[in-house]
Amino acid sequence: MTLGNQPSKLSIRNLSKTYGQGGKRAIPAVQDLSFDVQENEFCTLLGPSGCGKSSVLRMIAGLEAPSAGYVSLDGQRIEGADRARGMVFQDYTSFPWLTVQQNVEYGMKLNGVRAAERRERADHFIRLVKLDRFKDVYPSQLSGGMKQRVAIARTLSNEPDVLLMDEPFGALDADTRWSMQELMISIMNSTKITVVMVTHDLEEALFLSDTIIVMSKHPGRLLHKMTTSYKGGTRIADKATVLGLEGYAEAEQEIIALMRGQMDAVS
Repeated sequence: MTLGNQPSKLSIRNLSKTYGQGGKRAIPAVQDLSFDVQENEFCTLLGPSGCGKSSVLRMIAGLEAPSAGYVSLDGQRIEGADRARGMVFQDYTSFPWLTVQQNVEYGMKLNGVRAAERRERADHFIRLVKLDRFKDVYPSQLSGGMKQRVAIARTLSNEPDVLLMDEPFGALDADTRWSMQELMISIMNSTKITVVMVTHDLEEALFLSDTIIVMSKHPGRLLHKMTTSYKGGTRIADKATVLGLEGYAEAEQEIIALMRGQMDAVS
């Protein structure tokens, strides 16, 4: 993993979002937010509940339009949803009447990919998420973690430039969540995908991220951008190792202090 002087993959500039704009009950969710994400970077959005993290993710996806500012991908402004950005949600989104293989192929089929190529790409990503023994199984026969692996494989099979994840492991038990986090490190190490993820879990952010965007309380602004330098510029797939690295505890305490400051400001 080498991040630094390369051009930005994603640029978020002076981004603002107000809901109910123009009405008496206009609610500003995000205000004047700017940051960059480089290619193959894992960037996490962290902040108090209601600070607009998911709104930022949806604007990057092109599912919502900014009230002000813009998002660009490879220098081109994002004007709407397209295949360059794939999204994984917290809720399980597999079609229950389709097998794992059919679920992963579904998006490619809609996009007109030929059957032979669909099978080849689906096989590759099903192996990548370690579900090759379950490709003919239906979602009702899968655990929660397996269902999220299906969602990740289906999204990756459409070959997006950016993978967007909104609390993707929030509904999983602790052991499964740990396993899924380590799986994401292996995916990052074997692809060129760029990831932007929303989470409330500080430990998850510190383990997975190359950079962490800490947002302020509502309306969300950039409070702090942290580079996880305690990893020494590498991605480490063993979570226990990362938790014991020199500098990890200091980074954790720094973000806790920032978050506590935001909670105190609310109260």
